[in-house]
Amino acid sequence: MIQREKYLKELIKSENNGFPKVITGIRRCGKSYLLKEIYKNYLINKGVKNDHIIILDLDDDINYMLRNPLELSKYIRNIIIDKETYYVFLDEIQRVYSIVNPGLTDGKIILAKESDTEIISFVDIILGLSHESNIDLYVTGSNSKMLSSDIITEFRDKATNIHIGPLSFKEFSDNFAGSKSELLYKYMQYGGMPLAVLMDENDKRKYLTDLFNLTYFKDIMEHNNLNKSETLDESCNILSDYTGTLLNSEKIANTFKSVKKENISKQTIEKYLNYFEDSFLIREAKRYDLKGKKAIGAQRKYYFVDTGLRNARVNFRYSDDGQLLENVIYNELLFHDYNVNIGTFNTVEKNNELKSIRKTYEIDFYATKGNNMYYIQVTDNIVKAETKIRELRPFLLLNDQIRKIIVINKPISETRDEYGFTVIGATDFLLNFLK
Repeated sequence: MIQREKYLKELIKSENNGFPKVITGIRRCGKSYLLKEIYKNYLINKGVKNDHIIILDLDDDINYMLRNPLELSKYIRNIIIDKETYYVFLDEIQRVYSIVNPGLTDGKIILAKESDTEIISFVDIILGLSHESNIDLYVTGSNSKMLSSDIITEFRDKATNIHIGPLSFKEFSDNFAGSKSELLYKYMQYGGMPLAVLMDENDKRKYLTDLFNLTYFKDIMEHNNLNKSETLDESCNILSDYTGTLLNSEKIANTFKSVKKENISKQTIEKYLNYFEDSFLIREAKRYDLKGKKAIGAQRKYYFVDTGLRNARVNFRYSDDGQLLENVIYNELLFHDYNVNIGTFNTVEKNNELKSIRKTYEIDFYATKGNNMYYIQVTDNIVKAETKIRELRPFLLLNDQIRKIIVINKPISETRDEYGFTVIGATDFLLNFLK
């Protein structure tokens, strides 16, 4: 059993806090496993009675009656027979349908339409049950009905949202044999989706590809009432090709026009980008002016929540290892609760004709957490002089006290270069430096 210690600690911290715990994350990243195996084992080991842990799989046909929100509420309340705490896990909560308030229908159960305002939904039941002093409630659901933005809107400040992702590199490397460098290469290629890491290479590829075609796109289309997937599909392919590259909706629309010979509006592209973010497939990294101390510009970078999923979109063709490593490091910084932006700043320099020109420099990541602040450059190698100059120049121009780190895709321990900058191998950075 792979122990998801970070998320287990979050569950333990929120135990009996008076709010329902809503577990979100991309499909197949292990939400149900976290609750029904890892957290359940923790509760039993600390002395909670097995009959005080109620697990309801609402996509199981045996529980079809409990998809009526009032029946679900009544069933759970009838199980509570003493004053001890009951831990209630509701899996696939989106299967609970919404009904018109029976007080307005002479007690008849009528499915609610989108236009109905007086309804009873799973949100009402969750909030109602969580008011019981001896019920500690935990909820998971699929992305097609329970996206992060939906949960924020529905529950506002009345629930604890615990967001989980695929295995981090440390979780992956702690559970599989091999040198850390070999494991990082495998991780960059196939990612950390829990089921995928247990498969052989061919099965990994098919599984990750099918997740897009049969699960993620289907969820996105269902949730957003889309009829055709071709443009959505191609948008995802473009994001895959340009992972870690500055993009905006206009640039993507222009790519459609030049490559696919199609005219797609910027507004449509922006909607698709939001759909991908809401389904937890991609994450947005905004640009931050390191001298002006503010977020700037419409351009941003997008990284996939899992590099295996990203590679599935490009049919696992040979990829730039530096690009994949940058994606991995971005994800790991977020996993360790850093706030991450793309660092940028302008300078005025003399060109070859001694004329003053304005030049923009970029740093891969500006990462902050508490008192920790880092400028991070990620590179596959800095053996070549021109590569080293390109990577170091932004650091040399920034005359501040923020720690400057160069992460190299080589198995080297942390050291310092002639300028006092930290130089560290990728595996050492991911496994030992980040805390």
